[in-house]
Amino acid sequence: MAISGAGEEVKLLGTQLSPFVIRARIALNLKGIGYEFLEEVFGKKSELLLKSNPVYKKMPVLIHGGKPICESMIIVQYIDDAWDTTGPSILPLDSYERATARFWTTYIDDKLFPFMLQTLKGKTEAAKAEAAEQFAMTLQPLEEAFEKCSKGKGFFGGDTIGYIDIALGSFLRWFAAAEELSGHKIFAKEKAPSLINWAERFYSAEAVKDVLPETEKFVEFGKAIWKSEATD
Repeated sequence: MAISGAGEEVKLLGTQLSPFVIRARIALNLKGIGYEFLEEVFGKKSELLLKSNPVYKKMPVLIHGGKPICESMIIVQYIDDAWDTTGPSILPLDSYERATARFWTTYIDDKLFPFMLQTLKGKTEAAKAEAAEQFAMTLQPLEEAFEKCSKGKGFFGGDTIGYIDIALGSFLRWFAAAEELSGHKIFAKEKAPSLINWAERFYSAEAVKDVLPETEKFVEFGKAIWKSEATD
């Protein structure tokens, strides 16, 4: 059992390799919030998960003081709001910058992530190569957004990890795993030099290091998933 600074129990349901769960863990670490991590078994759904998220039946779920909060970036915003006097602000304080941050996180989930999956799951080498090219093209606006949002500093959030950093950074190991599993480079320095440098800073951040497993674990997991799907 983990108790937050406010004296309320905090639990997080999820798996270590889920990028969406990683988002919540990074946010909690940024705020310095103690929590109990309840590991779900991939392919199964615990009674607590089904009870806590009966609509989507998905992880992550944050349970704070007995109340469940669902969907990864909603959880990140909740953590920022619920512990607004603790740690750095995750979302910008300026209204326009907040809206911009939400826009790019939606772009990451709706545009970038699907091309990564297609790179992994393409039926032919040509399909994988096309998906990798589309990924690189989709990454370019984020390269430009970084220059604007960071204002010359190390992260999208400025001096510290912010909302967009969490959204994109949670996928970094999966990007690397996708490259190894597909044989196609999707996150290349010649295409996105600023983001490659940003990724190195993100990997080494204290809030990230303990919750972002090594690429090999994602590769092993990916192989197991695709083998299982191929035999279904």
